[in-house]
Amino acid sequence: MKKVLTSLALISVVSTSAVFAKGAPTIAPAPAKKTAKAEPVKKIAPKFDQTTLKGQILSGFYHLGNDKDSKAILKKKVIKAGGDAVPALVEVMKKDIYPDNSRWLATMMLGRVMGKKGAAYIARFMEHPSWVLRMASLKTLLALNAKEYGGYFAKLLKDSSFIVRHQALENIRLLGLNQYAPHVWSMLYDKKNYYESKKSKSVKRTNIIKNVVTAVGDLKFEKASDPLFKMIQKDRYEDMFHEIEYSLEQITGKKSPKGDRKIKRRFWKKQSTAALTL
Repeated sequence: MKKVLTSLALISVVSTSAVFAKGAPTIAPAPAKKTAKAEPVKKIAPKFDQTTLKGQILSGFYHLGNDKDSKAILKKKVIKAGGDAVPALVEVMKKDIYPDNSRWLATMMLGRVMGKKGAAYIARFMEHPSWVLRMASLKTLLALNAKEYGGYFAKLLKDSSFIVRHQALENIRLLGLNQYAPHVWSMLYDKKNYYESKKSKSVKRTNIIKNVVTAVGDLKFEKASDPLFKMIQKDRYEDMFHEIEYSLEQITGKKSPKGDRKIKRRFWKKQSTAALTL
């Protein structure tokens, strides 16, 4: 009996080995289920009550094109409406169903219609997620000569958007907000204002750096004079020579003699030495 069982076991092992030697049977994968392609959601244009002034203005902003004529017609309608256009302008600024160019124009027009009275509301959009509205807010506040928002401008010098940073810098410079000159100078150390060159694999300055150097001169930032004296002597800042010299002239009240850069560098070297002995 034991011999029979042993023989059966050996037969079973041999049979199994033979199956695997030939290759295990493959199981065909289940056919992939066909999923219907999701159709893009079509935006349904809102209906505007054309019998009301607000509805007409909202419709104008919603369907606004990039041509000058349509913008001119809409501007004329808003200006004629005056304060009655404010509710529509605010709605366009707040709702993202309107194109960016419409929200930009609405911000500018609100400033024109309301003047300084609208500055506080417009200033809120300097913190808006959309860089377009942050930019529009800055431009409008500049037009309104709203110097009281200098602290917000200084904050936006570190904005994630290059365009917004540049406009914030222009606001501070053009409005003569000298107290924020240290914030402007700190832009020279902000990594966002540099980029890595793919060809040379070295860090390069963006154009905003030249604007920063010019701005510290316009803002009469005296603490920048010593670093600028050193920068103008170095070849690595050769591409910024004119901007550096401009700032030194604005800060020191001195003007370099006519001639090549060797003569000018010699002049600023003497000015630097004189400043140290004072």
